Amino acid sequence: MKQIEVQILQQSYLLSCPEGHESRLLEAVERVDTAMTRIRDAGKVRARERIAVLAALNLAFDIADREAADLAAAHIHPAALPHPSEPASQPFNASADALRLQALVQRLDGALGEDGRLL
Repeated sequence: MKQIEVQILQQSYLLSCPEGHESRLLEAVERVDTAMTRIRDAGKVRARERIAVLAALNLAFDIADREAADLAAAHIHPAALPHPSEPASQPFNASADALRLQALVQRLDGALGEDGRLL
């Protein structure tokens, strides 16, 4: 494992990275830093932890959106996916998880109101 020092929201972090994956890690760091900077610069949220949570949710929402678009492109109807209340002992299903994540983000948006709007 290689260690790389990076900056996220002007704070240094020492991260471990498998050999050969440094560029992917640096791309991820850039995405996280950009997302956190946008939220901070919007001026409504100041706490670093809250900024990090909102940035993580925004990035996860983007992933869920892409996965939902992939489902639509593959002509898979969301009703064919397992319901979120089904036991977690079922095999991993990225499509179902993406839809659950999207529903969670919408619930969080409602709970946060305009002050902490995710998108």
